[in-house]
Amino acid sequence: MDNVLVVGAGMAGLQTVVALRDQGYAGRVTLLGAEAHAPYDRPPLSKEVLAGKTDDTSFEADWAALETEVLFGRTATGLRPGAVDTDAGPVTFDRLVIATGSRVLNLPGAAEVPGVHVLRTIDDARALRAALVPGAHVVIVGAGWIGAEVATAAAAAGCPTTVVEALHAPLAGPFPDAIGERFVPWYAEAGVELLLGARVDRLEPGAVHLTDGRRLRADAIVVGIGVRPATEWLADSGVAVNDRGFVEVDDHLVTSVPGVYAVGDCVDFPSARYGTRMNVEHWDNALQAPRVLVANLLGGDQAYDPVPYFWSDQFGRMVQYVGRHGAGEELVFRGAGEDDKWAAGWFAGDRLTALLAVARPRDLAQGRKLVQLGTPVDRERFADPENPLKSVAR
Repeated sequence: MDNVLVVGAGMAGLQTVVALRDQGYAGRVTLLGAEAHAPYDRPPLSKEVLAGKTDDTSFEADWAALETEVLFGRTATGLRPGAVDTDAGPVTFDRLVIATGSRVLNLPGAAEVPGVHVLRTIDDARALRAALVPGAHVVIVGAGWIGAEVATAAAAAGCPTTVVEALHAPLAGPFPDAIGERFVPWYAEAGVELLLGARVDRLEPGAVHLTDGRRLRADAIVVGIGVRPATEWLADSGVAVNDRGFVEVDDHLVTSVPGVYAVGDCVDFPSARYGTRMNVEHWDNALQAPRVLVANLLGGDQAYDPVPYFWSDQFGRMVQYVGRHGAGEELVFRGAGEDDKWAAGWFAGDRLTALLAVARPRDLAQGRKLVQLGTPVDRERFADPENPLKSVAR
C-alpha cells in the first residue's frame, strides 16, 4: 500500500496529514517529529504561555480517526531513495513531504552559558516563563518580532527589562526607518529600556557585555536573532537547497527529487504574483500551503502563490501585515498615529502592494482585499483615516 511520510510535526506537517485524509487519500500516512510532543501551536508560546495563561498549546488531533502512525521524538538525520534515516533507524516511504520548519539561531557559545534562553519550542517557553519572576533582570538580544513579544511578557511580569538591538530601529530588517521609529516609544511606555546600535561582545553568567564596554546585569538572557531552515539533514540527498538553506520547490511545492514535496517555513517557492522566489515563515503559510501540496500529490494541478500575512502582539497592540513590499515603493501613512492606532501602505503606482495595520483590524480586513486583488487605489483617500479602506478604490 502506498505510504506517505511527513517529516516535521509542526503546523505544516499536521495540516498535511489532515489534508491527505480530507482530500480522500486512503493509503498509509506516517508523521515523524523531532520533538517528543504532539503538534502544538507556536504563536501562543510568546504570548499566552509566557504570560502564564496556559501551559499547553497542543492541537486537537484524533490520530486513530486520521489513521496516522506517529513517530514523535525521532530526529531525521538523512535522506536516501525510499527512506529517511533517523536517530532511531530508517523510516521508509513511497512519497515524502518535508515540513521540518526552522531552527532558532543562538549567539556563539551562548548555549554553554547558564541563564541563556531562546524561544522556539514549548519547552523553551516553559523554561523562560519560570525565569520571568518579578524583579529578575532580563536582557533580550534582538528587537524583532520575538524580542518585542518577550519584552512585553517580561515587563508585564515585573521584570526590569533591556532590549539590545544592533540595528538603528526595531524591525529594521523588514521595515524602513519611518516604520521602525514608530515602534520605539512603545518600549519606554512599557518600562523597557531599548538600546539601539548596540552590539553584544560576550555573554557570561549573570551579565551581557556590549562592545562599547557596558555591562548589563542579566538574571535571564533571551536571544532572539532569528531562525534558519532546519534542512541540514538533506545534505547529499539530491534535494535542491539554496545558499540560505531553504528547500527549492516549483510552484506545485515539488522538490527536485520526484515524489518528494516540501512545505512550510523551510521552503523557497516561485511567485508569479511577485515575480520572484520567496519564502514565507509565518503561521498562515503553514495553514494554507499543505492543502495545495496534497491536491498536487493526489494528481492535481494547483499553483501555490499566496499573499503573505502575519501578525504580532506587542505592548498591548495588535500589529498585522499583509502583502509584500519592495524597496522602491512609496510608503503612505494612514492617520497621524497619536492614538496609537494607525496604518501604512506601500504603493507601486496606484496599486497597494502591502499594508501594515496597528490596532486597526478593520483596515487590515478591508485592505487585504485591495492587496490581494491589485485594485487601483486613490492614495489621498487612503491617507485619510476617516475613509473606510473599502471606499478608496479608484
